[in-house]
Amino acid sequence: MDKDFLRMIKRLEVSLMPLRRDPFYEFIYIIQDLKKKEREFMAKEAELNRREQEIKRREEALARAGVLIEPRNWPPFLPIIHVDISNDIPVHLQRVQYVSFASLLGLVICLFWNILCVTGAWITGHDARIWFLAVIYFITGCPGAYFLWYRPLYRAMRKDSAFSYGWFFLFYFFHIAFCIYAAVSPPFYMGRALAGILQAISEIGENAAVGIMYFMGFAIFVLEVLLSMWVFQRVYWFFRGKGTEAQMRPDAASRAPPF
Repeated sequence: MDKDFLRMIKRLEVSLMPLRRDPFYEFIYIIQDLKKKEREFMAKEAELNRREQEIKRREEALARAGVLIEPRNWPPFLPIIHVDISNDIPVHLQRVQYVSFASLLGLVICLFWNILCVTGAWITGHDARIWFLAVIYFITGCPGAYFLWYRPLYRAMRKDSAFSYGWFFLFYFFHIAFCIYAAVSPPFYMGRALAGILQAISEIGENAAVGIMYFMGFAIFVLEVLLSMWVFQRVYWFFRGKGTEAQMRPDAASRAPPF
């Protein structure tokens, strides 16, 4: 009985083989498969739209509550910080904010070039600890500058916050003091870890190539000091209601100096 049943199944399969190989039925199967995939894609698209609407709803709720949304968008190839000066900062303050951003990038360049200079000094026979100290300056100075004075200034200009301005003035003063110290680079504890003028004069007699690198580091630090002093002056004048930026603000006529 079982053998007869199996033979019947085999005959049925043989009889259906032409139908399976028929182009019409293959076309039907393809159409059905495409429709199934289309339904799956539509379901995924609906889920993505739902999530997008939920994110927008939360962003609007945060905006109404006064919470600043700062998506990371710079640098474009690896976004790690938020920089959107043209949209976030009032027009009359954008120039100062752009220059302060240049000051931040300038500090990054200074500390990176400082590592190169100190690497050259280390290779030519100086203590290896100066290289580690130069690296510490870089890995702490760059993010420290962003969080301690650049972002407070960004938020101060965005929200006109007196507290953020005060925070900026405090740490930007230390930033300028450090750049002046680095440009001079007095021969104290591991002074060769900074590419300043005194270390450049000392190094030029030992190795001309490394000495030239130190002189270039000194020049970069001096430019950073001058740029930073310009930013500090402009921000202070604006905070006191003076200068071109203060006169361009919409409420300049009715605004009194903070103190």
